[in-house]
Amino acid sequence: MSLLDAFTKKKPLVTAMNQTAKARGSEGRIADELYKSAYQDYAEVLVGDNLRTEALYNWGFALLHQARTKTGKEAEALYREAIAKFSFCLLLNPSYLAAAADGGVAYMDLARLKEVTAYDELYELAKSCFETANGIQAGSASYNLACIYGLRNDGKACLQALETARDKGFLPTADEVQHDVDLDRVKQQPWFVEFIASLELEPAAAVKTEAEPVEATELETVAETQATEAVSVAPVTESENENKPE
Repeated sequence: MSLLDAFTKKKPLVTAMNQTAKARGSEGRIADELYKSAYQDYAEVLVGDNLRTEALYNWGFALLHQARTKTGKEAEALYREAIAKFSFCLLLNPSYLAAAADGGVAYMDLARLKEVTAYDELYELAKSCFETANGIQAGSASYNLACIYGLRNDGKACLQALETARDKGFLPTADEVQHDVDLDRVKQQPWFVEFIASLELEPAAAVKTEAEPVEATELETVAETQATEAVSVAPVTESENENKPE
């Protein structure tokens, strides 16, 4: 960070600190408003540090994969650390697609580890992350949402999410969808059978993609490129087993 950048960021930091001090001496709605304003200024200080966002995302990505090699409390702690890194990354850069998507992945992995029901808060948090990802790039996490709806046996929402994933170019192959265990509760429903049949009849070029997803094996290269260019991740998705819990 240059001296100019440091000076520019110092002003909102001092303002935020002063607002925090005033909030501590206030009560009720006035205190809440002061805290809210302070938080906005704190965020302003942090936003724009591309190197920090890249480090946070890749740190979270590493924690996510390490968690998958562990069990029990050790795995849970690593998943929660990964989620914290993805969340902080999104605070610094709200349009960071990979952090939103992988945050949802981490929540789903944690939900499976803890063997909670499909309506548990962890799945709701995963759903929120995927919706954020879709807000950044339409359809990028629609298949992940379809998996959650499938676990909940919500056929209407599941089909809609699958169709969006297909139309936006983020749907796995028909075979992968058909053998996805997260969709087991809906696989025998007529609409699902028809959907799979329609995929098998479509020519390979029928589904257009808005942007080519980056496979998990390429993420190391992506991370290096991001750090070098100091830009946010372009549409990044992991492989079908990493974009959803196994």
